[in-house]
Amino acid sequence: MSKRVQIIALILIIVFLLPFLLPFLKSFFSEKGNEKAAEEYVQSQTTNTSPSFKKEGELSFISKTNQQEIKKIQIEIADNEGERQQGLMYRTAMEEGQGMLFIFPNSEPQSFWMKNTLISLDLLFVDENKEIVTIQKYAQPKSESSIPSSKPAKYVVEVNAGFCDRYQIKEGDVVKF
Repeated sequence: MSKRVQIIALILIIVFLLPFLLPFLKSFFSEKGNEKAAEEYVQSQTTNTSPSFKKEGELSFISKTNQQEIKKIQIEIADNEGERQQGLMYRTAMEEGQGMLFIFPNSEPQSFWMKNTLISLDLLFVDENKEIVTIQKYAQPKSESSIPSSKPAKYVVEVNAGFCDRYQIKEGDVVKF
């Protein structure tokens, strides 16, 4: 059998099995307490798109040294358990002027991982006074390694990898939202 016939046969098998696999995937994610992630993942697989960015506010990075705005971005907010668990999973891209703000109920040491996150990110851990206390740069996509804060944080901002280097954002700078 030629390679072309094999590829066509494989595509037909996948197309045939997809309707049977999607309910399983939705059930799997739902059992993990992340129904929104399941719905967006299933939708992205059936439409060949990744979950879309939803602007819910703006966030400015302010220099510690001169109190001037360094950069303003649009943010999507994750302020409940389901949204924080989903984060930026399954997204294939994010624009330079976009990011996600995670809001936690308490200021405490935070730790993230990149499982099911397809793009490299910079993670900025921010304390209750909105000061950046830890920056973890160039987080590896799909990694299950822990990415911790070095101090207690109430907020975490995720932006594209290299963002902090491009705009010289440093620990001690503050955020405003």
